[in-house]
Amino acid sequence: MTRWQSSAVFGAEIAWVGPMIVEDAKRLLQLKEAIDELEAQLEALVKQSSLARLLNSIPGFGTISAAEVSGEIGTMTRFTSEASLAIYLGMAPLDNSSGKHKGSKSPQQVNKRAKAAMMVGMGHHIRKVAESKAYYEKKRAEGKKHNQALRSLGRHITRVFWSMVKSNHLYKEKKQSPAT
Repeated sequence: MTRWQSSAVFGAEIAWVGPMIVEDAKRLLQLKEAIDELEAQLEALVKQSSLARLLNSIPGFGTISAAEVSGEIGTMTRFTSEASLAIYLGMAPLDNSSGKHKGSKSPQQVNKRAKAAMMVGMGHHIRKVAESKAYYEKKRAEGKKHNQALRSLGRHITRVFWSMVKSNHLYKEKKQSPAT
């Protein structure tokens, strides 16, 4: 690369393109600083919210996902059961069976922002928790698509989250029993 730099020849357009590249780079650095500042503010807000703190304790749910999901939920008193929370978050399919046809469909009345944040959190979660990754891979082996398998795992995590909120306990991974 250093040999190339000493013999590099730039086109005539460098005179008018060069300043634009420099301005774009400066703007990108400003945006990076603004994003870092917003993330610091989010971290402070997550510490103030009990829902966000609980969600943030689940591996894979970072500050942004936890803040967005908890912000969209608002208060858990809105939900009578974990099933209603799961539907709201888009993690529970609805029965779509009729006669001989058996199937399910995604509910349309979900909070799309909360669902997107859950899907991002679940995507990171399967990379961090071996048991969840095994469950995801089992669902994929059953023929489910990526998003279907993530939502299936999300349904379980919603149950865990509901339990965490009711008992006010942070996430605890199950200890693997030693192989015999």
